[in-house]
Amino acid sequence: MKNNNIVAAIRKFALNNTSYDDIHGFPHVRRVLNLCLNIGKSLDANIVVLRIAALLHDIGRLKEKDDTLKGNHAEISANLASDFLNSNEFKLSQKDLENILHCIRAHSFSSKITPQTLEAKILSDADKLDAIGAIGLYRTIGYTLENKGNINDVIKHLEDKILKIKDLLFLEISNVIAEKRHKIIKAFYKEIKEEI
Repeated sequence: MKNNNIVAAIRKFALNNTSYDDIHGFPHVRRVLNLCLNIGKSLDANIVVLRIAALLHDIGRLKEKDDTLKGNHAEISANLASDFLNSNEFKLSQKDLENILHCIRAHSFSSKITPQTLEAKILSDADKLDAIGAIGLYRTIGYTLENKGNINDVIKHLEDKILKIKDLLFLEISNVIAEKRHKIIKAFYKEIKEEI
């Protein structure tokens, strides 16, 4: 199967196994994919691995609340991706398949798995970059409201996670992208603390 056909089949599978909300749904996946491609091209990364891992990195979110499945969404996503990729004739090398699954497992803030490959570092950073800046602020507020939280919960989430993201990135290029985005979060945090 040609690379374009592989990516189209994987994209369709991801779309069918991801919600369409802006917080963790397919719009988020698309933004992370674009960040991965931009960073990956500048670092001469394996674009096929990156593209597949980015498309599949959150397919476990819809099943995360299923008590029969073990692990957080990254582990569930990797297991689902493994089943899907192994059941199709994509002719990926074992090395690429292992890298894709490692990327997916290591991307999550909460999985506590350190990315070992360039592609895994890129996906991890791209996923984190989508949590800061204007989009990140929108996602933080949306996520809090979705979970019946209030303004104090938004502030707590900013303090506990979002304001720390800039220091958790692996790549210098990601830090450059994060600078502007972090300033947006920091300015909002400072302002909202003053206003309440």
